[in-house]
Amino acid sequence: MPIPSEGDVKLRHLAIDGPIGVGKTSLVEMLSRRFHGTKILEDVDNPFLPDFYKKKKGSAFQTQLFFLLSRYQQQQEIAQIDLFSTLVVADYHFPKDKIFACLNLDDSELLIYDRLYTLLAESVRKPDAVIYLQGSLETCLKRIKKKKGNLEKSVTPEYLAQLIEAYNYYFYHYDETPLLVVDTNEIDFVNRPGDFDDLVAQIQKVKKGVQYYVPATSTPK
Repeated sequence: MPIPSEGDVKLRHLAIDGPIGVGKTSLVEMLSRRFHGTKILEDVDNPFLPDFYKKKKGSAFQTQLFFLLSRYQQQQEIAQIDLFSTLVVADYHFPKDKIFACLNLDDSELLIYDRLYTLLAESVRKPDAVIYLQGSLETCLKRIKKKKGNLEKSVTPEYLAQLIEAYNYYFYHYDETPLLVVDTNEIDFVNRPGDFDDLVAQIQKVKKGVQYYVPATSTPK
């Protein structure tokens, strides 16, 4: 059944991405409810992740390969969904896996990882558009602290700062799909309905190329 025309989104497959704590999953939950779409949340139940945060030897490679294969399997499931009748909203973009790999793996591990990633990425369908949520280190740390019982609280400020920089670099050079870059530092789309409505209106207007969205609440009046 097609999503209703009210607040319609012409695109059928949206990927939301950004650093840890920026609000990806929350936005996916809200968008899927608004547009009666199918949400795709990445499987964070990685058995190697606790050891990774404890910096155990070899755990980074194990963690990364597990995530890569898990995300690939999810992408194959997305490919089976009827995008003509269902909007799909995912809380990650497949290439994000490589962003983390480049940060976490040494050269020899990255050599093996790259060969596997290249083989898998060839059959992954690109989304119609990517929404990149930007957040400062302070913003992301603040949001991580609000989460309950989450392993992400083990993330150090130093690692998170590196991740934010890596994301910014990747999306600065990104040109594979339409891209909407959203500054989330001055908005709270979870708790302020007006902020969410404003963001939705911008998503509805996504077109080819790169667009930079500065929320209305952050512009001087």
